Amino acid sequence: MSTHTSTSQTRYRLGTRRSPLAMAQAHEARDRLARAHGIDPAHIEIVAVTASGDRIQDRALAEIGGKALWTKELDAWLAADEIDFAVHSAKDVETLRPEIFTIGAVLEREDVRDVLVGAQSIAALPPGAVVGTSAPRRAAQLLHARPDCEVVTFRGNVATRLAKLAAGEAQATFLALAGLNRLGETGTGHPLDAEDWLPAPAQAAILVECRADDARTRTFLSAIDHMPSRRAVLAERALLEGLGGNCHSPIAVLTRNDDEGLHMRAAIYAPDGSERVESEARFAHDDAQGPGRLAADLLARASARVAIHFSGPAE
Repeated sequence: MSTHTSTSQTRYRLGTRRSPLAMAQAHEARDRLARAHGIDPAHIEIVAVTASGDRIQDRALAEIGGKALWTKELDAWLAADEIDFAVHSAKDVETLRPEIFTIGAVLEREDVRDVLVGAQSIAALPPGAVVGTSAPRRAAQLLHARPDCEVVTFRGNVATRLAKLAAGEAQATFLALAGLNRLGETGTGHPLDAEDWLPAPAQAAILVECRADDARTRTFLSAIDHMPSRRAVLAERALLEGLGGNCHSPIAVLTRNDDEGLHMRAAIYAPDGSERVESEARFAHDDAQGPGRLAADLLARASARVAIHFSGPAE
């Protein structure tokens, strides 16, 4: 049960984007909190905003402001105390965040795999296939494995991308399995083996932010913080920070979590897929420098054609 005041007085405002997947994630966070604290979900009000990233659909994210397009409206509401916490897809949250915010919880991570829609595997794509994606990681991985393929920009929510595929704008596209599962769209496409097709940093994780000075909300959110998921997501965000990666930087990573610590495999690419640098490392759960060392190793072995897309750690 909650340690807060009586449930009749407990009220929280949950901020989220309006997209179908964001709303599904908001409901998941709300329901987990209600169960953890033994309260009616109605005590957590869902406040939705249309994010800039949802409004602008005709250009790649990297061209129009990057990940901030997913967070800036919710950041403003959170800073102004119009909401108590914000629910995000962890992979959409910039690596360096304002100090007034803190990660109150990382929910238990979903399946990290990508799904290929339109073919049973990368190898099964027809010669010269046109594949739709706006993610530099997916584009680079595809072109590395299949340089004969052509990549066209695909943005929009799951329904929009599937409609573009049905309209013949591409022969195949990629989606995140976690998003499909959360939307109840199971059975769509073919999951790709995460060992062969490394996922995006923080893929499949829901991250909940609140104000750093809001002790009441931090305590409330801590009940749904899943420590193994938190460790892996924070390590992957630290890898991004060490690489100096941004929306243009093709970065893929798979993190395994066990009693001994974290095992991280990561790869960085030239955007056209012509070069790939992979490395791996194992480090203890409390080794905050481990991801940075792995990032330094990747950058040290990357050619200038790859390294130019990464700025390295901030001084």
